[in-house]
Amino acid sequence: MISRFILAVGLAILMVVTGTSSYVYLARHQSKLAVAPEKPTAATPRANAFTLPGTLYFAQGGAIYSLEAGRFHQLTPEQGWTQPSLFPNGTALLAVKQNAQYSDVYVLNTFGTVMRRITNNTTTSRFQSISDYHWSFYPRLSFDGGTVWMSYDQPKFGYDVVLSVWAMPVGGTIRQGKLWTNAADYTGGDAQPVPAPGGGIVYTKYSYGLDGTLSGQLWFTNRAYSAGRALTTPAEDCRDPAFSPSGTQVAMVCTYGKQLSELTIAPWSASTLGRRQTVISDQMVAQPVWAPDGSGLAYFAPGFADGPFQLWWLPSAAYTAPPPVPTPPATPGGPHNGPLPSPSAGPPPPSTARIEVTTNLGFDATSPMSWGA
Repeated sequence: MISRFILAVGLAILMVVTGTSSYVYLARHQSKLAVAPEKPTAATPRANAFTLPGTLYFAQGGAIYSLEAGRFHQLTPEQGWTQPSLFPNGTALLAVKQNAQYSDVYVLNTFGTVMRRITNNTTTSRFQSISDYHWSFYPRLSFDGGTVWMSYDQPKFGYDVVLSVWAMPVGGTIRQGKLWTNAADYTGGDAQPVPAPGGGIVYTKYSYGLDGTLSGQLWFTNRAYSAGRALTTPAEDCRDPAFSPSGTQVAMVCTYGKQLSELTIAPWSASTLGRRQTVISDQMVAQPVWAPDGSGLAYFAPGFADGPFQLWWLPSAAYTAPPPVPTPPATPGGPHNGPLPSPSAGPPPPSTARIEVTTNLGFDATSPMSWGA
């Protein structure tokens, strides 16, 4: 079984332990199979294969791909590209390009052509050191398209790399940006900020408990450099937040102290997370994303133990269908006298409702997907 530490915790935690090289390892993770995963374009589904609505964007092997009408398209060369995020109006993408010592955020059109570089995390100093380079991850555009949210390694002291949430003008520079969270040192920091309906952001904060266990929590804040407040507990160990198209639900990945990462959803109202509902409990789930028409959820998970991450689909009927209505007991002499009728069939359990869309690929489980209509 692929370890929970490597695949569920991912980028933010490992950056603390061994620096950004751990993220590079995760992005290049392959299974132990003798045959390497295929490129998505070499494994385009058959014409009669299951297709998803709209266009899905994701990363594999340092390239960004799209999946539309059952066909894969390679949008960028295999040059360290990851973490695509669609503009709210669907006209372009934010994406990260990582290098050996730094990463930057770019604007791409939906065909993968570079339109603009948003950050410049390298250095032109004659006396270069590792502290002169910076890392930007998990870019996401605000609903109005004017602000780029991201995890950025400032403040930074030498080799100490801790991600905090920053906001900067989409047409400006990081010097015009604003620090929104103050991540605790040596924890992995604050990752994957997502704009929340009604204002503010939801993000994943990593911290150590009293027993020394490192866990993720979803946090909310609506003010720069505010302490904010926790939405989940350390015991739930949650990460990877994603809002539904209606803004009324949040999908997330939680481990609950287990060796699996479960797909969990909860209602969202007035900056409050409601009762949790676990919809997948027997897989190593990563990076859930809602279909733009609300018809279900896609996510990454291995197809088998120690296998590479595949694309899975869970239709909304698996988690929204009402429970079965119990059949009234038979009354002697009444209309149900004799053998009792079979109880009404309820919704199928998630294990039978989910669909494995791909079987021979190897997606980047540290890279969120983005889905457009």
